[in-house]
Amino acid sequence: MTLVTHMSDKIYLSVIIPSYNETANLKRGVLSEVNTYLARQKYSWEVIISDDGSPEEESRQLARDFCDKTSNFIYLQNEHGGKAFAVYTGVQKSSGELVLFTDMDQSTPISELEKILPQFDRGFDIVIGSRGEESQDSPLLRLVAHKVFLTFRRIFLLGNFVDTQAGFKAFRGPVIKEIFPILQAVQSPPDKKSGWNPTAFDVELLVAAQARGYKVTDVPIKWQDRDISTGKSRGLVKFARESLEMLHEVFRVKANDLSGHYRK
Repeated sequence: MTLVTHMSDKIYLSVIIPSYNETANLKRGVLSEVNTYLARQKYSWEVIISDDGSPEEESRQLARDFCDKTSNFIYLQNEHGGKAFAVYTGVQKSSGELVLFTDMDQSTPISELEKILPQFDRGFDIVIGSRGEESQDSPLLRLVAHKVFLTFRRIFLLGNFVDTQAGFKAFRGPVIKEIFPILQAVQSPPDKKSGWNPTAFDVELLVAAQARGYKVTDVPIKWQDRDISTGKSRGLVKFARESLEMLHEVFRVKANDLSGHYRK
């Protein structure tokens, strides 16, 4: 793992952005959008770009170059293990009192932080962004999968939350560092499967947090599909298989919760 860093000693907010074959998104300036917004804030911050072993060399180089020349940006190069591992390695390196993870494509703009941060002053430990039941501009296949997953997930877990899968979640630093290591999603070593390997680790993360007594809330956020990357495209068969794997993970998390695994 390589680390390129420019940051101050005391950090209020760490922003973790997992990255996998993001060449097209990087070329349209998503990191500049993040930097421009955060540079206007009065609090201290850092941004950690956690690359999941992107096969696209240009994606890795663009992200590394941006971090190398931009203050408060950190670049992590990881072996391929999927989104959960990319976020986890970012969490391990983070220094912030609060930790946000968000998607590279900025389908939810970083400015939505203005809705998230005040909730910590109200005593919450975890604040998740919610797109509601409808996801604006989602492709039909993605929308159908979202509806199916939402229905099954709410039957078995976290029924009081509409949207657990939006890539815009913030945590108190000590809380996320306590919870992440106990997740089964990151306890096995990274596999060598091709692709982004999406998982339901968000669900497991929230279930574990509630099992340990942490206060979780959600807030409505803006979301519009802006992902133009090509490296995460999936055919119908692979999409169906991964959707079934995510449903299987929901059942596994439910079994773990019933066994008391997350309260140990």
